[in-house]
Amino acid sequence: MSLSPADKLGLGLAAVGRPAYLTGGRDADLGGARSVSEMRARTLDILNTAYDNGIRYIDTARSYGLAEEFLADWLRVRPEATDVVVASKWGYRYVGDWRLDVDVHEVKEHTLEAFEQQWHESQTLLGGRLSLYQVHSVTEDSPLLRDERLQRALADLRSSGLAVGFSTSGPRQAATIRAALTLRVDGAPLFDSVQSTWNLLETSAAPALAEAHAAGVTVILKECFANGRLAPAAQDPAPGLHNAVRTAADLGVGVDQLAIAAAAHQPWATRVLSGAATADQVRSHVAGVALELTPAQLADLTGRAEEPDEYWAARSRRAWN
Repeated sequence: MSLSPADKLGLGLAAVGRPAYLTGGRDADLGGARSVSEMRARTLDILNTAYDNGIRYIDTARSYGLAEEFLADWLRVRPEATDVVVASKWGYRYVGDWRLDVDVHEVKEHTLEAFEQQWHESQTLLGGRLSLYQVHSVTEDSPLLRDERLQRALADLRSSGLAVGFSTSGPRQAATIRAALTLRVDGAPLFDSVQSTWNLLETSAAPALAEAHAAGVTVILKECFANGRLAPAAQDPAPGLHNAVRTAADLGVGVDQLAIAAAAHQPWATRVLSGAATADQVRSHVAGVALELTPAQLADLTGRAEEPDEYWAARSRRAWN
């Protein structure tokens, strides 16, 4: 699939389906308006803004609180949105009980039993609107890579006509991508797509993602704003951020717009996700993804990335808020 940078933009619902999330700026974006009804209204407003601004790809997950339910509500009130591609993920369960002060917000489980339960839950809410179902945050130690029963179940889902994919996280994303894409069931590749973290501070998965793209696999980029580090109000000493801020100022755009434009310009990227928490952020990202960058600008921006271990260690220290 070859899309222009502007057509690559999708909307991820990680930031709006639950009251807490692992990103900065939540107090400014949400304040205290975090009840179920308030977050439902916010999600519907963001989805309306996204659709009205041309976004036709929505990504959610079982662990994103009530995001699948909110999306199902929106699809019912926007019956004309038959052109929206809906993707979801299984593998984490939301256990935060709609609170900010819990120690654990989500629990990971890559087992056949978890897949069967969560597939039933996703299908109940989203039914025939699902186009892609992904294993959430695969790492090199994921049972998925060894569990033949689970692989068979996913292959059966794929045989039914649904695309099957996986997302990745952690400092060894590239190795995980390559390992997952070797999986075969009855001689056929198991996965149609991969969703990975790529941003101006973490570019290490790029070679493996380029290989995936060359093999015909859909490549989806997430966390393009580095969990709030690449946002207009971010305060961070990272050299890569300082460079992005300076370039954004020179171009007269926000650093978030620069970050998402850089992701959309990667020739192997099929989709780039906005994780907007406000309607204004949706509009900003729509404008940003269409920003034209020169090869020299892209090389300069991506040449200041952090070491993967350093980046992911810093990410793990970020608080849910």
